[in-house]
Amino acid sequence: MIKAVIFDMYETLITLYESPLYFGSQIALDAGIEEDKFQRLWSVAEEDRTIGKITLEEILEKVLKENGCYSESKIEYIVRKRIKCKEEAFNHLHSEILPMLRSLKEKGILIGLISNCFSEESVVIKKSILYPFFDAVCLSFDEGMQKPDQAIFCRCIDKLNVRADECLYVGDGGSCELEAAKMIGMKAVQAVWYLKEGTNQPSKRKEEFVNVETPLDILNFCL
Repeated sequence: MIKAVIFDMYETLITLYESPLYFGSQIALDAGIEEDKFQRLWSVAEEDRTIGKITLEEILEKVLKENGCYSESKIEYIVRKRIKCKEEAFNHLHSEILPMLRSLKEKGILIGLISNCFSEESVVIKKSILYPFFDAVCLSFDEGMQKPDQAIFCRCIDKLNVRADECLYVGDGGSCELEAAKMIGMKAVQAVWYLKEGTNQPSKRKEEFVNVETPLDILNFCL
């Protein structure tokens, strides 16, 4: 019997691809730095940014100073724009996300969240319309670990006070999350409602997992 549903955030509960993107290439343009020079520092810091070792402000300061274009106003501008883009994603929820979460609550199903995220995303998630639905949250920036480390899955399960085999894990499949969830005994399904061909989304359909086409279909696993 499923007692808890644990979700991924990006490309599962929300998508970044229905609103303007503001990733490294766009930030480099605003910073006035050639993209390859910007990415040389930005990309290699991704893991540290994900597990709480460095904030957005800190990595920007490092990149801008090493490229001789540092200013506090430039960092403030980039941070504001980055946060605005992350917030905008919550304005483009699939129409069934909120009804699905409300229905899980009505059924007495616990709801968890495990998300790989950066400092600015952690802040945005906690202020979002979705955050009050969660009974347990494990954000990589706060927890100091990231998917597919099985420890972050176990930590969320412990917070929910359930067993792994009582949990359904729902994610788009990035970061080998479905495989990790399955390895520790959870039932794992792939959320495909946001997946689109021709984008640089991190995942494609995985035939070895059940593909769930719409958010409300999640309720079928909790009967």
